[in-house]
Amino acid sequence: MDELVKQALAKWPNVPHCYGWLGLDARGNWRMRDQHAQQQKLPGDKIAHVALLNFINRNYDHDERGCWFFQNGPQRVYLNLEATPYIARSDPQHGFVLQTGAPLEQIAQAYLCDNGALILREGDIVAQVDDRDMAQVLPALRLDGQALSDDALLAWLENGQGNLVLLHNGKEIAVQPLSYDAVPRTFGFQRAPQAEKG
Repeated sequence: MDELVKQALAKWPNVPHCYGWLGLDARGNWRMRDQHAQQQKLPGDKIAHVALLNFINRNYDHDERGCWFFQNGPQRVYLNLEATPYIARSDPQHGFVLQTGAPLEQIAQAYLCDNGALILREGDIVAQVDDRDMAQVLPALRLDGQALSDDALLAWLENGQGNLVLLHNGKEIAVQPLSYDAVPRTFGFQRAPQAEKG
């Protein structure tokens, strides 16, 4: 967290939190959600300003409720998440890079959901792989030691049978099946945080 943000928090500790105005889509884009976007349940406009994106990335965190936020000076701006708190892109040097620009060099767990989404986990980081990058990731999946064909992948998604692994940094990471609807509950985060009552 930026030092200026810490100073603002100390100076104005009771600024009300903000909900619904910022989102993270499933492709790692930060989105500004004005009142119209919120009312119509639209994703909002992509944020393109480089300095603002860097500021959001440096001051991105979560609370004890599993709600992710951007600490904007003294104000917490809670995010609506289309997918997971982080989105991973394939990267030739690191394997994967998060939407914040940080490399995801270690992966402790991998899950393949019933909708085809690949979820990676390392500590507090839960990242869905950007769907546009799945074509680059599929060659790193092995089923019972064999390269994964489209038919074998569809069969595994239906019945979860066989030993599916993700090859990453010279390691084999077991891939577990997971219902996409269960992702927030499994990893303890909220996709659409609400203000606490009282």
